[in-house]
Amino acid sequence: MANTKSAKKAVRSSEKKKAHNLSWKKRIKTSLRNFMDLLKAGKSIEDLNKSLSLAQKVLDKASKENVIHKNKANRIKSKLALKLKSNDSKPATKKSAKSSK
Repeated sequence: MANTKSAKKAVRSSEKKKAHNLSWKKRIKTSLRNFMDLLKAGKSIEDLNKSLSLAQKVLDKASKENVIHKNKANRIKSKLALKLKSNDSKPATKKSAKSSK
């Protein structure tokens, strides 16, 4: 238990920051889950691009508010873009393999 006045204030402040950070982390996880669900379901490119831009927007805002580090946000955005790109190329390679036979 905090003894001094400043320590009590620090506890209150850290509780507020914790609640703020947890809400942002929940938003991040939700946006990433939505993108991955659309990706696994094989939705259209337009839907995937909208979901990707939304996820990138949430990550940028979270890094701006120092919830996550900006490099971590950039790493996650890069991984999502690579997954989208690899998903786009998979159907094309299957079609080209069938057409060459």
